[in-house]
Amino acid sequence: MSTPVTGAGTAPVPVVLAGARGHGRWHLANLRRLADAGRVTLAGVCELTPLTDEESAGFTGVAQSADLGALLDTTGARVAIVCTPIPTHTDLALIAAERGVHLLLEKPPAPSYGEYRRMADGVAAAGIACQIGFQSLGSHAVPHIRALVRDGLIGEPLGIGAAGAWARDEAYYRRAPWAGRRRFDDGSDVLDGVLTNPLAHAVATALALDGATGADDLTDIRTELFRANAIEADDTSYVELGTRHGSRITVAATLCAERPDEPYVVVHGSRGRITFWYKQDRVLVQRAGHGPEETVHGRTDLLENLLDHLATDGATPLLVTPATTGAFMRVVEAIRRAPDPLALPAEAWSALPGDRDGTVRRVVHGIDGLVAASADTLTGYTGLGAFWARQGLEAAS
Repeated sequence: MSTPVTGAGTAPVPVVLAGARGHGRWHLANLRRLADAGRVTLAGVCELTPLTDEESAGFTGVAQSADLGALLDTTGARVAIVCTPIPTHTDLALIAAERGVHLLLEKPPAPSYGEYRRMADGVAAAGIACQIGFQSLGSHAVPHIRALVRDGLIGEPLGIGAAGAWARDEAYYRRAPWAGRRRFDDGSDVLDGVLTNPLAHAVATALALDGATGADDLTDIRTELFRANAIEADDTSYVELGTRHGSRITVAATLCAERPDEPYVVVHGSRGRITFWYKQDRVLVQRAGHGPEETVHGRTDLLENLLDHLATDGATPLLVTPATTGAFMRVVEAIRRAPDPLALPAEAWSALPGDRDGTVRRVVHGIDGLVAASADTLTGYTGLGAFWARQGLEAAS
């Protein structure tokens, strides 16, 4: 069984970070902030190649090892952050759980619903606290928007549409052996697609705004998966979801945008709409008979929330438990089971210079407008008339 961390304001909590490069650098910076505030100490870093002195600047006495279990045993860490490749999430989470170490597990929690269930069941059996790293769900705008909808501010809810138009160059898919893969050669799942990893927050945030977060909350999942890049996974995709209380949720996303912009979620109502730019915690309310109203909200850091949960013996609830990512994992599973993404024809995209010297990125013609139109109309690429989507549908039928 796990040992609770009690006594808010007492000794800093020792933390081990598994995966300190890539997105792990964000966690490293956050740990510096919390260490300066006296809330944590960085007890260890689990990396295949140890961090350099420059990378670990600001920390002293940090143990390093490629063996997470040994590192947890020797450091006495009470919390582990797992920010490693997607296929390793479940095994590493269970290594921490077996030692009674509480967990912040990066999204997506697993590459398949089966692996997610194995992780969630193991965490529950160990009795540890586990937070899943959907940072957008720490935004105070989420409960604010749900309250506005519940109070009838925009009338009868008509559906939720999310839009994500980002750009990634071809080097992005060469950053790691698992990047842009659906599965490894041995058949094990990776699922590094636009909806399951880089823009997974768009899916999870739309589900949270609807209140459809549990594994049994979805009744229907329909996907349109495409790729402009020479990868296995999808980089330009659409998913449409039906929920058990009758809602319709759509997400259109791409990593091949012409002009990358902030992703957002739109809640449609019979008398107005609410737009939420979830990375900025910014909310715009537009409704009949009123001028536009924009607000910016605070955000609770998920590691701080986990620390507060432990310090109060659970009185402070976790914001993103494994159970509240069940619907998201149903989407991941539907994408895993779907036919492989269709390659877009050469006339659908162009290669442009990337942001870094010598890099190239592929841009899908007109995709920015299609993504925005999808969120506005709750319609997929096929329904919006994209020629490459129609051709793909005909080829698959």
